[in-house]
Amino acid sequence: MTETRRQEELINGILVAMSPSPSTNHNRVVGNIHHLFASLLEGSKTCEAFSDGLDLYLDENNRFIPDMMVVCDPSKVHANGIHGAPDLVVEVLSPSTATNDKGKKKDAYERAGVSEYWIVSPTDKFIDVFLLENSSLRYDRTYAQFPDWAEGERDTVIKFRDLEVPIASIFARVP
Repeated sequence: MTETRRQEELINGILVAMSPSPSTNHNRVVGNIHHLFASLLEGSKTCEAFSDGLDLYLDENNRFIPDMMVVCDPSKVHANGIHGAPDLVVEVLSPSTATNDKGKKKDAYERAGVSEYWIVSPTDKFIDVFLLENSSLRYDRTYAQFPDWAEGERDTVIKFRDLEVPIASIFARVP
C-alpha cells in the first residue's frame, strides 16, 4: 500500500492543509487551461506550462501548489518544483480556497514579482486578470463567458504575451 502525501501549502510561514478534493468542474477547468497552454507553448524553447500538484517555492515563508503556472525562465525549474516567480499563475476558485487565493496568496505573488495572475471561477465562468505594474498586481479586467451576449459584445480570447487563449475553451464541458 502506498502512502499518499497530504497536500499542504505554506502561506506567510503557516502550514495550511489543502481543501478537500476538487469538484468535477474545478478539475475540468484546470485541465482545460493546462491543455490550452501546453498546446500553445509547444515548441517554445523557454516557456513551459505546469499544472496542479507541483510545488512553487516563492520564498522561505511561501510554498504554494497553484492550479496552473507558466514559467519562461528554465533556471527556475528544479526536480522538486519551481523556485521563484512564474510568469503566469492561475488559481481556480473553490469555496474553501477563495479567500486565500484573492488575499494572502495574491499578495505573496505580488511580492515575488509574478507578472500575471488569473483568478478563475468555474461556477460563474469568469476570469479576473491582474498584471504586475510598479511592483503591484493591479486588476486589469474580467473576462467572462455569458451565453446570452451577442458575439460582438464579448471578448472571445484572453491574451497572454503573444498567445490567444479562447475563453470558451477554458470552460468547455462546464455546465
